[in-house]
Amino acid sequence: MLELKDISLRLGDKQVLRGCGLRLDDGERIALMGPSGCGKTTLLRVALSLQKPDAGEVSCSWNRIGVVFQEPRLLGWCTAEENVNLVLSDKAETLPEAARWLDRLELGEARGLYPAELSGGMQQRLSIARALALRPELLVLDEPFKAMDEALAGRVGQTVAQSLPGAALLLVTHSEEEARAFGCRILRYENGRFV
Repeated sequence: MLELKDISLRLGDKQVLRGCGLRLDDGERIALMGPSGCGKTTLLRVALSLQKPDAGEVSCSWNRIGVVFQEPRLLGWCTAEENVNLVLSDKAETLPEAARWLDRLELGEARGLYPAELSGGMQQRLSIARALALRPELLVLDEPFKAMDEALAGRVGQTVAQSLPGAALLLVTHSEEEARAFGCRILRYENGRFV
């Protein structure tokens, strides 16, 4: 369970979050939607304890949390296969499982390549493969498909949905279609709060 209670945060002159609250239970799927720059990513950062709020409480009972940020957060000195294997064991015996995740995300031929050798969309799929390989109790996705064309995003989205039996999902998206495809309850976010 993830719960945010009465979260407020000011960044510079802007009040980004104003008394926000949400609760996400096992297996529940929520999509945060709203205009660009309204604070959705900031709310995710607070939920993940990457940003301390000015006021309010965050509690989370899950240990395995997979996160896919808007920009891939990959280790540049590791190959694609090694990046995925880091969440499995970082040992040779789990490399075949890492390779299977790459295959599922249509990256099988890139397993020996480094992030700098991959396109933006490939890097994002690698980030998704790594998050799914963790077998998360909670998966947090921040506009994960924006670097992909529509057909590829649809296939990757289907793979993500099939790989989350029983896991909770917190998704930031601008697409209602995407939110519906994941079976999300939609929370609209504007001017620092849910409306």
